[in-house]
Amino acid sequence: MSVPVRAVFFDVDFTLIYPGPTFQGEGYARFCRRHGIEVDPSRFPDAVLAASSILDDQHDHTYDAAIFVRYTRRIIEAMGGVGEHLSTCASEIYEEWAACQHFFLYDDVPPALRELAARGIKVGLISNSHRSMASFQQHFDLHGLIAGAISSSEHGFLKPHPSIFESALKLVGVTAPESVMVGDSLAHDVEGARRVGMRGVLVQRSAQAPPPVPDGVSVIRGLSELPGLL
Repeated sequence: MSVPVRAVFFDVDFTLIYPGPTFQGEGYARFCRRHGIEVDPSRFPDAVLAASSILDDQHDHTYDAAIFVRYTRRIIEAMGGVGEHLSTCASEIYEEWAACQHFFLYDDVPPALRELAARGIKVGLISNSHRSMASFQQHFDLHGLIAGAISSSEHGFLKPHPSIFESALKLVGVTAPESVMVGDSLAHDVEGARRVGMRGVLVQRSAQAPPPVPDGVSVIRGLSELPGLL
């Protein structure tokens, strides 16, 4: 990377944290039972894939809670859920997604952030969720490591809209060419950042083959590989 890196921005969900049992098949089934809905937990992985187009089709990238509720409802339906309480159940699941206690920090996150801080590189967070970024930092004991954080629910636009990246750059006090965006979504995190002049790193934590990436985009399997790229 020719221009010295002054800041690294991270996506949050599935880049720094991952959901626990509450947001897996059995967890969805428990939510549904409270609303009198029966679903098949084994269908959860396929249901998530079936619902993903709802998030990808949000062309103007305006943050709208109703989109995420509709996405969650589609997952429930694909798991076999029916009935008049589908939207109420989906809304409850959406609200609970903001609660940090349902999530776990990947083991490689703290050492990677500490190494960046030791190098004098600023760390920023850009999240598409409605989770409080202040609560996130407090819950996972990240205070002192984060220079600035922004969520799409507060900002008003989702990644890959350019304004959320531009606002994050301004918040941390750096320019796009001296900044790197790290995330698990090629379309939302990496390509969105590259459109405003940032560099992009794709995190592919699963054993699956990574998608084709443009020249200049690095693919890593975990954050332990990140410092070596900078």
